[in-house]
Amino acid sequence: MRLHAPVVLPCDSSCSVLRDAVVDVVDGRITYVGGAAEAPAFDGEVRRLSGILLPGLVNTHAHSPMTVLRGLGSDLPLLRWLQEQMWPNEARMTAVDVGTGMLLGAVEMLRHGVTTSAEMYFHGPELVSSVLAAGSRVVFGAAILDVPGMSWRSMTDEISAWIDADGLQFADGRVELAYGPHSAYTLSPAQLTSIAGEARARGALLMVHVAESPFEDEAQRAEFGSVPALLKASDVLGGRVLSAHSVHLSDDDIALYASFGVGVAHCPGSNAKLASGIARVPEMLAAGVPVGLGTDGPASNDDLDLFEEARLAGLFARVSKMDATVLGAAQALLMATRGGAAALGRDDIGALEAGRWGDVVHVDADDPAFATGLDAPDSQLLANLVWASGARRITDVWVGGEHVVAGGESTRVDRQEAQAGVTAVAQRLRNT
Repeated sequence: MRLHAPVVLPCDSSCSVLRDAVVDVVDGRITYVGGAAEAPAFDGEVRRLSGILLPGLVNTHAHSPMTVLRGLGSDLPLLRWLQEQMWPNEARMTAVDVGTGMLLGAVEMLRHGVTTSAEMYFHGPELVSSVLAAGSRVVFGAAILDVPGMSWRSMTDEISAWIDADGLQFADGRVELAYGPHSAYTLSPAQLTSIAGEARARGALLMVHVAESPFEDEAQRAEFGSVPALLKASDVLGGRVLSAHSVHLSDDDIALYASFGVGVAHCPGSNAKLASGIARVPEMLAAGVPVGLGTDGPASNDDLDLFEEARLAGLFARVSKMDATVLGAAQALLMATRGGAAALGRDDIGALEAGRWGDVVHVDADDPAFATGLDAPDSQLLANLVWASGARRITDVWVGGEHVVAGGESTRVDRQEAQAGVTAVAQRLRNT
């Protein structure tokens, strides 16, 4: 398949803007990205599109099955929201419920151009099955907690056994398995050490909530100085680690993350809604910390729109520094794509480059946001995409070269049926 468009944004490190360009995908992988005039001969299907092509977005932190809980506790701070609404309702969710919620979440994300999401949740087989049904990609981090009614050891052993049986990646690269220890306030340092050892032994990603709110980890900070310092002291760092939220980090914490190559999942929408604070993204980027964007769950955001996160990331960075130059449209777009892949430790997604998976998003330019024209200067075109258009004109999405969204709707899943499934689960949870 060759996709030919007036503008292609490969999301390389300099956020180049290619004019009159093509993207070639063969056997699911990209083989060429560049100007149409210089493109090699191509014998496959050629599709001419209006507008803009860019790589599939990478959601570095989500709990997408929470579509069934969307709107609950919407005016509570983080810990009350978790303890009074999320955890009691999640305890009543079945494996089938998780699959139902994930299916709608995957469809919602694909319609917003998100082709890969990193999910920390429960009931992995059902969650993964729904992702594959929708046609997207997932990094599934099995949630691990030490709370009443849950065995952290059993949860750890279960994901270890799954990785040992199926490998880190399977389903033609659409699924990656990972460890998801919830946080330093739901697990002890010794438990975190044990889980990290299991992850490192398998080369697996470990994703953990860190310093999301000012109050969640007061005891841990009092003993260790900070949660990143606790993670270092507990021998958690050194492998592949993704630190979700990471709002309240000191200069020393940021330097520690940079030295260990820790990735950060920045979730500005959720952090703002829960009044958790504004992460120090400019400082992290300046230190060389890989930063991607995450939506968090659809009960704390409450959408799964990563373009909105890109916009919020830029706006919050600017207002926090009182500097309109601190994080531009190009940086925000790269955080949603290439930066997200880097934060996950992946070099096969997040950019339109030869050898990466053919995950491609088409943005139709028939919209007031692009009325100044696709021939506008590069900086203006990127500004119009990130600040003005966002996801609303995404019409087509390919994952591994497969057309999974056409005309703005899933080609694989009946969205109305998926929504009805979530409605039924939500009603049952309310009535039990």
